[in-house]
Amino acid sequence: MEMSMPRAIILLNDSGWETAKKLQNLYPDALVHGLSGRVNNADISFQQTARHLQELYVANTQIFGICASAILVRCLAPALDNKHVEPPVIAISDTGNNVVPLLGGHHGANAMAVSIAEHLDGHPAITTASDLRFNIALDEPPLDLAAGNPEDMKVFAGKLLGGKTIKLNGSHPWLENSDLPFSEDGSLQITISDQIIEGNESHLVFHPKSHFVGVGCERHADADELINSIKSALTDNNISPFSVAGVYSIDLKSDERAVHAAARHFGMTPRFFDAATLEAETPQLVNPSDIVFQEVGCHGVSEGAALAAAGPDAELVVPKVKTKRTTVAVAKGKPVQPSTEIGKPQGKLSVIGIGPGQAPWRTPEASQLIDDVTDIVAYGLYTDLLGPAAFGKNRHDFALGEEEARVRFALDLAAEGKNVALISSGDIGIYAMATLVFELIQEDPHDAWDRLDIQVTPGISALQAAAARAGAPLGHDFCTISLSDLLTPWEAIEKRLKAAAQGDFVVAFYNPVSIKRRTQLHAAKAILSEHRPDDTPVIVARNLGRETENVQIMPLKELDPEKVDMLTLVMVGSSESKTTWTNSKLKKWAYTPRGYAGKMQVKKKEQN
Repeated sequence: MEMSMPRAIILLNDSGWETAKKLQNLYPDALVHGLSGRVNNADISFQQTARHLQELYVANTQIFGICASAILVRCLAPALDNKHVEPPVIAISDTGNNVVPLLGGHHGANAMAVSIAEHLDGHPAITTASDLRFNIALDEPPLDLAAGNPEDMKVFAGKLLGGKTIKLNGSHPWLENSDLPFSEDGSLQITISDQIIEGNESHLVFHPKSHFVGVGCERHADADELINSIKSALTDNNISPFSVAGVYSIDLKSDERAVHAAARHFGMTPRFFDAATLEAETPQLVNPSDIVFQEVGCHGVSEGAALAAAGPDAELVVPKVKTKRTTVAVAKGKPVQPSTEIGKPQGKLSVIGIGPGQAPWRTPEASQLIDDVTDIVAYGLYTDLLGPAAFGKNRHDFALGEEEARVRFALDLAAEGKNVALISSGDIGIYAMATLVFELIQEDPHDAWDRLDIQVTPGISALQAAAARAGAPLGHDFCTISLSDLLTPWEAIEKRLKAAAQGDFVVAFYNPVSIKRRTQLHAAKAILSEHRPDDTPVIVARNLGRETENVQIMPLKELDPEKVDMLTLVMVGSSESKTTWTNSKLKKWAYTPRGYAGKMQVKKKEQN
């Protein structure tokens, strides 16, 4: 089933509680988000209104603000340049008397405003002219129709509002249930057709999504060859490309670049069937092949995929067309909305580092990937750190120590055709889960895993966050060492410690201690102390990016390993690292010179 868009009811004071409760009766899945200190008993509390609203909007959350319209507009303005999302945003008065769709009017907000107003016994303040006068938005057709000439909508609407009537060619309940002025001799036209028809400013054409394209290809076939073959098959049979409901193939081709490129050409993603599903279509095939059956387990890929997608009443209108390395077939069926129920998509696993925890330190790419996924697999604390970004996702929480089970579960879930995020704090490629993904794929191969779309995206590491909070301790050569001996023998760790000490690297210690491991950081301090002065700066950074963040800078001799816990990163400077003060000796910083000062002194001497 397709995931529904999450909903948030925003309360800035307790006076709107009655309206909020009525909204929850209409939308039981909507959570009440209340301003901390002013709203009691909210499902979720927030402290910074603008920041919270922007995070919800970017997370593609429907926003019902029980507040003044101006507050929503001011708070959301910085987030409106995000072209990937436009969730409905609706302002509602405390009493529910006025309901104003502010954003996403033709993405559901107008219709929702009407529904909410009816439920609250209020008034929907909809300003779109065609919505008001004719009870229809022509530029928002239902999902089983595609507008053939949307560029002509504005002029057409102007003529319509000027008193012109419409001749309707074809039929669709969306149009027939409207108040549009239809007439047999109308000077304007609206046509519903799956054929290639060119509209104009007086003639709107809508194409039913009624044709299902099945494709097959050799491994690494050229994408242009497949795209051109589909276009020719449609053109030769007078089928509008706007009537293409989807592009389909066998699951063995779910990672084939040409298939994805062909679907992308039509503005969609491909979907796939297993061999048994395609084999069930054999009685309807025009060109069954025993050779294909021997290779992939069904007697026809392109014809079978087209028929399976088109449903029980399918008609094969374009039998298999073969080019050098591709095959294409087209079946006609009942017009459909974009559906997750026809076949399944290529599974995707996004391996994501979310940074230390706070949203501003999460990369835009990571945020977009998280927004797109259906499922999140993680240690539960990491999912909690996502806040609103995790709303509406299926959570799969694992305990610490269950790393292999976590990764296997994520891979298997993605292999089912899900869009899955495997997340970790910091950078997921640094002492985290990304390595295990590829180790398992190599050591325990599965065909379904091999066909996954895998994407790794970086996050701000604890190393970077600690360095930024402390100043610039990584200005010269540095290294990282994990002090955990669960997977690495202590002898190997000790060898690396001695090499780092002798090489005079700045050293960042990950996993410095745990409840059971209390001796390693003591040993590391002793080794480094043999090669560093006692006043070497040490940064002890705990809970970076979170409300309880604490960063201290101290000399090496004062480092007390017993005061460090497993939420802490410890960074020890090199023998060249220094500290300085700003803000009248109130702020202490650490930095490691790279030699610029020496170069400047040499340059001054040369100039003199």
